[in-house]
Amino acid sequence: MKVIYLGDVVGRSGRDALARHLPDVRARLGADLVVANGENAAGGFGITEAVAKELHANGVDVITTGNHIWDQKEVIPYISRDSRLLRPRNFPPGTPGRGAHTYEVAGRKVLVVNLMGRVFMEQLDDPFAGMEAEFSKVRLGGSHAFVLVDIHAEATSEKMAMGHFCDGRASLVVGSHSHVPTADAQILPGGTAYQTDAGMCGDYNSVIGMDKAEPLQRFTRKIPTGRMEPASGEGTMCGVYVETDDATGFARHVAPLRIGGRLRPEWPIPV
Repeated sequence: MKVIYLGDVVGRSGRDALARHLPDVRARLGADLVVANGENAAGGFGITEAVAKELHANGVDVITTGNHIWDQKEVIPYISRDSRLLRPRNFPPGTPGRGAHTYEVAGRKVLVVNLMGRVFMEQLDDPFAGMEAEFSKVRLGGSHAFVLVDIHAEATSEKMAMGHFCDGRASLVVGSHSHVPTADAQILPGGTAYQTDAGMCGDYNSVIGMDKAEPLQRFTRKIPTGRMEPASGEGTMCGVYVETDDATGFARHVAPLRIGGRLRPEWPIPV
């Protein structure tokens, strides 16, 4: 299978970058599935029904999220109706929505799991125990052709630990939340593709996607003067591409994607 994962989509700039680049990239790679983290897609904070539908219309099959999932309250009734919109699996039982779901892709089963880390973040349930529970129900190369894990976490150590925890049992483990792409795309010893953070889809002339003025004011003066607003320049589309062996579900190739915007040079599309 050929799968594209895109990092956190931040505001209008990030959504425009997807609309501009994703259809062509998807066609050139022949991708079977596109997953994107959309927790910052609505004005930089959260996601709405309209924004989720916009991402779907522009080629995103599954949307993962993270700690900002509930920032737009209208998502609460919507998330239970859209099986293609996930929230972190390790929220307590009874939380609206779903944290993992199996999708039919070209006649094959694909599991997408959305987890949130706990180091320097809100203390949710144990993401490792949650992932183990998912592994007890699926077998890569058996019941499922592809298993993708989005670990939305602050600490690189926690993301790396999740990668090794899943090695040999998942096709791709990829980190989100940091909004900065890491240079460690690799295939782990057990056959699982891994990258610590996919980066963001948004304007990199910013502070992690936000207009620079307010973050600089807060860092230098310790006085907030207003609300954080997404930067509005041309966005870069950042993510990860992975190709797997159809028989085993393990990665044969993994490469970072970086298309458009101000980050140069672009990382070439691996065709």
